Formats: sequence, structure tokens, C-alpha cells
Amino acid sequence: MKKLARRTAAEREKILVVEDDAALRALLEEEFRDAGLRVRTAADAAAAWSQVERWSPDLVVSDLRLPGADGLALLSRIRELAAPPAFLIMTAFGTVSQAVEALKQGADEFLTKPLDLDHLMLCTRRLLENRRLRMDVQRFREVLGSSDFHGIIGRSSVMNQLFATLKQVALATGPVLITGESGVGKDLIARAVHQESPRKQGPFIAVNCAGIPTELLESEFFGHAAGSFTGAGQARKGLFAEAEGGTLFLDEIAEMPIELQVKLLRILQDGKVRPVGANRETQIDVRIVAATNRNLEEQVRSGRFREDLYFRLETFGLHVPPLRERGEDLDLLAARFVDILSTQMEREVWGISDDALKLLRSYPFPGNVRELRNAIERAVAFCNGREIAPGHLPERIRKHQGSLPQGGGNSLLADLLPDDQLPSLDDLGNRYVTFVLERLGGNKRRAAQILNISRATLYRRLELCAETDSTGQPAENL
Repeated sequence: MKKLARRTAAEREKILVVEDDAALRALLEEEFRDAGLRVRTAADAAAAWSQVERWSPDLVVSDLRLPGADGLALLSRIRELAAPPAFLIMTAFGTVSQAVEALKQGADEFLTKPLDLDHLMLCTRRLLENRRLRMDVQRFREVLGSSDFHGIIGRSSVMNQLFATLKQVALATGPVLITGESGVGKDLIARAVHQESPRKQGPFIAVNCAGIPTELLESEFFGHAAGSFTGAGQARKGLFAEAEGGTLFLDEIAEMPIELQVKLLRILQDGKVRPVGANRETQIDVRIVAATNRNLEEQVRSGRFREDLYFRLETFGLHVPPLRERGEDLDLLAARFVDILSTQMEREVWGISDDALKLLRSYPFPGNVRELRNAIERAVAFCNGREIAPGHLPERIRKHQGSLPQGGGNSLLADLLPDDQLPSLDDLGNRYVTFVLERLGGNKRRAAQILNISRATLYRRLELCAETDSTGQPAENL
């Protein structure tokens, strides 16, 4: 019989055998122990429940017919637990109706006697593996719940710093400028600013400045009077008026035409708008939150963005870091996307294999969080099991060669080696450790994985690097 994978005593799964036949009970106990599992036994439902309360088994293997309460009654009681064990029912009097009833009440497997021990062990491995995955999902959800800030997943140092700054900015009254690469979640940050502000009871209106035809922009933003242009049969409120008392989010602000930038600046200065074709201005109470993935300083130098508007907007600036600088947040985000997308697609995908997670960690994700979500969506769609494997990920991620600079090893060495001397191997190794850590934004866990060393070894390396910096001499060998 194929054995289960050996584990330490603390790691081995626990099985409770509930069987009133003493000989079969002893046989099953021996089989499970030989498979490397921890086993306890009970002869009736009352004794079994006592073991469940005191010992918390991972799997209960129970006879259907027991002295006193039967196996289904025991199952019903166990299913009320917060984290119930897997449950396998066996009986010598099995019928289709009994099996259906057992499964309806929450049993994970139904076997008939005489037992095929090889088949029993196959079922045991599957049930224990499924429970491990379920528990992992539950732990992930608990971690995700503690890492959620207005729907934004993140507990890395850079994101915690962003959240702290955001809370302060939200309490101010001036406009906010959110910058960051495409796909980092600037829209979520904008909503968080609104939710953290005194305006949270007011409307949050989002508009993509690049998505409105140029000839309609002024009317969309400021509204228009009846008859102000062909087709304007009645007056219409603009986006500023709709956002009264709340927040107007201007995404892709860099795409706004210069002539409209002038009017936006005037609104920011005096708080008044004039609808197209109207004779009077209207006072408004709206906070502007703008976002862009462009470098507005470069846009100003090239004449595509007004300098005075840029200075007005960037009074309260928030920069959203790219995913590659967020360290452990990648794991949290991937887990959340698996959870959300498997539910939406009605797939029983419960996690990501270690090998697939390593590929995700080593990929730079130029498309940031949006690209990660798309990758997980594809993986969930192609996954036929309970875990996402490397083969389920997009080809560009599978073929990526890690987080090292492009151009081959020689260019990397050229960057690390000084012009005037060739360093020792240990000195070069220390420099490379520092290089990798800097590329990963200080994430020591990922750095240790890429360097294929333990974190303890990494810390020793960093201590040696610090000693080298302070003495000016290469550190001694490890």
C-alpha cells in the first residue's frame, strides 16, 4: 500500500476512527499509523464526540451504525463546528439512498464494507489534502480581511505609508493628485480618499478624461443651457453639479485639453462653474481628485499641461507604488483574486501551488495589479484541479527569466564590478545580495527565495555588508 508523505509529529494529520467492531477498529488504527498518521479510536458516538472536542482531528472515519447515536447524528453534530474535520462514513449495509443522504448531510465520502484498504487510503489522502486547502483558504481570507483598506489589499511598508498619508490628505480640503503606473489601482485610492473624507456621505463621481469626445467635454463637465447648441433641447447638469457636496474624480487628467485646463483652474480658484450657453455662474462645493500615469512635469515642459494647474493639483499628492515594489502584497492579491474569480466562475480552485507562486513572484508585472488579476483569471479558467499550477499561468510569466536585468550575465557583472579592480568572490557576493534586495524594494523574504538561501543566511550576509561598508575592507568569508 502506498504510504502518505512522512511529516514531523507536530505536522502529521490526525484521524479519529469510530467503529464498534474491535477487530476492524484495530486494523484501521494499524493501517493509518503505518501510513504516518496520528490515530485515536472510539467505539461509539459519545466517545467519538469527546475525542473531537479534546483532540480536533483532521478526518473522522466512522461506521454508519453505532451504539447509541448513529454515524449521521455524529456527523450532524460535528458539522456545527467552526472548522469541522473531513468525514468519511463506512457501512456494511450500504444502499444508494443511504449514500445520498450521508452526502447531503455533509459527509465527504461514503464507503461500503468489506473495505478495500488501498481505496480507503486513496480517499484518505484526497480528503486530507482537500481539508488542508480549505484551511489555507480560510487562513488567507483572515489575513486578507486584516489587510483590506477600503477594498485595497496591502500590508507592505510602502502601502502602509501610503494609507497613513491618504488619511491625512483626505481630511484636507484642497485638490488631490494621484500618480502611478497604469494598473496600480489609482481609482481605488481615489475612492478611499472620498471614503476617509468628511464628504463620504456625498456623491463620488468618476470620469475618464480620455473617454469623452473633445467637442463634448465642456458640456459634460459644466452642463449646458437649453438651446445652447444644436441638439441641446433642454438644460443639463454637468459632472461638477452632479458631484455637489462630494468628490469629482478626474482620471487621466493629462489627457484634458489645454483650453479646458484653464477653466478647471478657475473653478479650483473660485469654486464657480458656468454651464455652456448660460449667462450666470453657479457656486459649487466639490473636491477634485485627479489621477494620471504620465509624468506631469514632463507634460508641463512640453507645453501639454499648464504649469499653474499642475502646481495647484499637486499640493496634496499621493503616489501609488508599482506592484514590483510591494513585496508580500503580491501573495495577498493573488489569493484574493483566486477567491473572487473562482467564485465568479463557479470553479473549485482553492489556492496556488508553490511553483506557480514562485513564478508570479519572479515576474515584474509591468501591468501591475491589473495584469496580476488577468493572469489569475486565466489560471482559474484553465485549472482543472484545486490548485493553480505553473502550466495554468500565461506563457509570458512561465518564460520570464526572473527579476534580473535584461541583457545577460555580462552586463550584470559590468554593473557590479568596479572599473579599477576585480573584487573577491565574497565581496562580489555581498554586492549581489545588496543589489537583489534593492531591486525587490527591501523584501527580504523574496530576496532569500531568489538567492536560494535561508533568511538567516541573508541576514548574516547583510551584517557582513554593513561591516564592509563601515571598515572599507571586504568582510571575511561566511
